[in-house]
Amino acid sequence: MAPSGDVARQRPAQTAGMHNTLPPTHARPGPVPGSATGAHGAPAPLPIPWQPKPLSSARSGLRVLPDGRLHCWIEHATVRGVTPEMLCWWFQHLEGEITHHGVRTQRYRVWHPLDHVQVHYHARCRDGSIGPGAVLHLTEMLGADPASTVDVRSRIVRLDAGGFGHRPRVHGLPLAAMDYTFEAVPGGTRYVNSLTVGLPSAWARPLNALIRRFVFNRARGEAWLRHNVEEVGQFEHFLPQLYADEAGR
Repeated sequence: MAPSGDVARQRPAQTAGMHNTLPPTHARPGPVPGSATGAHGAPAPLPIPWQPKPLSSARSGLRVLPDGRLHCWIEHATVRGVTPEMLCWWFQHLEGEITHHGVRTQRYRVWHPLDHVQVHYHARCRDGSIGPGAVLHLTEMLGADPASTVDVRSRIVRLDAGGFGHRPRVHGLPLAAMDYTFEAVPGGTRYVNSLTVGLPSAWARPLNALIRRFVFNRARGEAWLRHNVEEVGQFEHFLPQLYADEAGR
């Protein structure tokens, strides 16, 4: 159920098999190679078949919290053929390459062929593993738009079969919280996640208003919702095979 005050979108009834195959064209155009003008040039779309799920496939919404933070949430359609254990493993193995539809490329880019640029683990746990305390450095462009580049380091606060959480920092400030929950359901995983932008304190309400205006406004929140629905839907098309190949399960 949508939190009170949300602008919510209802997920339509699924059609059996509607996302089981990938058509040979992209659903939305990517940037023209060489035309990017942001801090990072937008990468050319990967030459792989890809049909992203539409935003309408999920329930989602945005709301301004009492302390002024912008809260974006999504309840995705069931992620078919994907288990919570696969998702936990994935977030521990974001680095590296994969061959997908005959193209060898970074697996992070396969996760979202238009918007993702690069990712690496800036810091690992003391034993070399990835879990709470490790730090991600990720770069992506919402809507494949260099003007909407996200280039942050983010500390992982939770990573297990029940969910994932990390805390991006912008200019050294903890300005965002990203939280995910995974639940096994018939045929796959119930995947719910959120992004909350701003400082979690009543005294920060005026600052959070400025953040909503100049750093992360509603339009950017809408772009994040769409981006996230697209990348989560993409799991169905590569993660089960990758997990079987590399985890041997």
